[in-house]
Amino acid sequence: MIEPWVYPALTVIAVLTGFIDAVAGGGGLIMLPALLFAGASPIQALATNKLQSIFGTAVATRNYARAGLVDWHRHKLTIALVFVGATAGVLLVQAIDTKVLGLIIPLLLIAVSLYVLFSPRMTDEDAHHQVTERGYAPVGGAIGFYDGFFGPGTGTFFSTSLVALRGYGLTRATGLTKLFNFTSNVASVLFFTLGGKMLWLLGLCMALGAMTGGWLGSHSAIRFGARLIRPLLVVISLGLTARLLSGYFAT
Repeated sequence: MIEPWVYPALTVIAVLTGFIDAVAGGGGLIMLPALLFAGASPIQALATNKLQSIFGTAVATRNYARAGLVDWHRHKLTIALVFVGATAGVLLVQAIDTKVLGLIIPLLLIAVSLYVLFSPRMTDEDAHHQVTERGYAPVGGAIGFYDGFFGPGTGTFFSTSLVALRGYGLTRATGLTKLFNFTSNVASVLFFTLGGKMLWLLGLCMALGAMTGGWLGSHSAIRFGARLIRPLLVVISLGLTARLLSGYFAT
């Protein structure tokens, strides 16, 4: 039973997480504990988080696209594999030991933080790519799987891998991240809904906050570029790492 106060409270929290997701990703590790605290079961929390997130991500993707930072047609293969990966993640979320992920993901996030801090390529300048778009597509599919299975940190993984492997400037990478995030959210919402796991009223209330946060975050990232995205990526990566490690060792 969800108490009445939960609806406005989580809508306000969704503004913050929507902003964070639009700039650097990682809002899920704020929203998921909030949903659990509000009385949702773990699987309902995962599902409802995806529902509210899809609205904020849609607004952010639209803003990045209008700024010329999203090339839809060039990335059709990656979009398809992200969708397939996220679908597989949703279907398998109850069949895999999440305690293992609780240790692996912090290690990946530490690596992301170090890359963001020390790589000279984390700027708005495009660089020579290490892999082709076709070569990157399986990487996108793997990240999509993680997003369907768990989710927090997905935006960080997308943006840093696009900088490292595709040579994109940080703002352009963030724009494409929102496109791929939106794709994985569509798959997640679809298959969580088919599984009957969604808290629809709560998720749609939170969507209002997520849309507001997504609009503010994407406009801020477009305006300030790497000056805003880079430090926020580091803070979010380290925050996610601390949160996941504390949860792992507490259990």
